[in-house]
Parts: sequence; C-alpha cells; structure tokens
Amino acid sequence: MSSFELLPGDPGSPVLLHVPHSARAVPQDVRAGIVLDDAALERELDHITDAHTAELAGRAAALAGVTPWRFVNRLSRLVVDPERFPDEREEMTAVGMGAVYTRTTHRAELRPAGTDPEPLLERYFRPYAAAMTEAVAGRLAATGRAVVIDVHSYPTAPLPYELHGSGPRPPVCLGTDAFHTPPELTAAAREAFAFCGETGLDSPFAGTYVPLEFYGTHARVHALMVEIRRDVYMAEPGGPAGPGLDRLASALAALVDAL
Repeated sequence: MSSFELLPGDPGSPVLLHVPHSARAVPQDVRAGIVLDDAALERELDHITDAHTAELAGRAAALAGVTPWRFVNRLSRLVVDPERFPDEREEMTAVGMGAVYTRTTHRAELRPAGTDPEPLLERYFRPYAAAMTEAVAGRLAATGRAVVIDVHSYPTAPLPYELHGSGPRPPVCLGTDAFHTPPELTAAAREAFAFCGETGLDSPFAGTYVPLEFYGTHARVHALMVEIRRDVYMAEPGGPAGPGLDRLASALAALVDAL
C-alpha cells in the first residue's frame, strides 16, 4: 500500500485539498518500534487522528462545481508527520513531536529515547514531501497558481502536548501564513464557514502547509489551514461522525468554488 494518494480533480482547478492526519494505519514493522501496548495505542490514535477529515474532503470534492484535487495521507501521523519540519526549525520537537514522534499527546513515551528518525524519514517523509511538491507544481503548470487547503481537526479541550493551547478554540480555526495566505483567501474561508459557527485565526493552531521548495519564495502558491473543532462534527475522542460533517462539507465545497 502506498503511504499517500493523489486523487485527480478537474484539470483546470488550482485547488489541492491536503489531508495529512486522517488515517490510523501503522505498518507492523513501524508498530514494533512503538512502546505502547495495543490498547494504549488505540487510545493515542483516538486523540491524535483528525478523524473523518478524508471523508470530509471527499464529500466536499463531490459537491464542488469544479472538482479540486486531493492529496491524502494513508498512514497515521504516528508513522511520520509530513507537516513537520524535519530539522531544528520544528518547535514541536520540544515536546517530542517533530517529524517522527517520540512522545504521545499526553507526553508519555511513544518510542524509546534515542530512536533514530532517519529510517522513517527516508522511507516515508521524503517520498511524501516529493510527491506533494510534484502535486503543487502540477497545479502551477496547469493553471498558473496553486491553492493548498490543509484539512485538519482538533479536540474541544486542549491536550497536554499543545504548546499554544490556552488561546481561543473556535468551531473553525483558520491557520495562515504571512507570505502564502492572501487576505482574499482568508475572507473567502470566513464567508464559506460562517454558518458553521465562529471562525478564528491562528488559535489554537497557527500556520499552514506549503512544500519547502515553494515556501517563502513562490507567491503564486497560496495556502490556508482549516482546523475544525471536533465537537462540531463527531463524538470525541475517535468516535463516529455526526450530521455536522455534511454542513462542513458544503462549507468546504463553497470555499473551493470561491477559489
């Protein structure tokens, strides 16, 4: 099984819905390096997984007037987190949650101290980054621009790993980047998600994902992170989706159509 999948959209669409944290799958050889027992691992997956976000992106793509492209991670972020910096730039390394996690959401041990991240970076992180770079380059070549919409969710109550968990936790948090998120993109998202409840900016999670090849240098690559508070659409932690998922899919489709 490939660790990721690019699902084609309309050739003329600049939009790429990126879903990095929706999966729970952990290959058996990677599982062997995790110290949690099976029950504890399932609980950790409940907390760390952005459940149902791949389904959300799929429903939105089906509803949109012009079908966006989708890039979906098929493995859990406990394998590697493709959105972290793989080096000292990553602030989450301070809590053991860089590109390869060594601690859990509750700051317990996930992998033994001294675990070498390089084998996982080489096997999973770099191929993912290369494929995502290629996907964005494809939208640039085809349409002259690319718009990466990062689809996430977050828990209603802060978890111990959060570095900025004391701020507002609105139903929809929009993560922005000073270079890659133009005001009109933020405004379009606020309008699209208005009927889903209050939208906030960069709290409790800030920033958005752009492949490093384009980061800070390619102004035609726009990006926005959409973080949905989980009680808006699902039972926490790790439970089934509810009727809020349909409302959110319509809102995300409206955003896609506005772009």
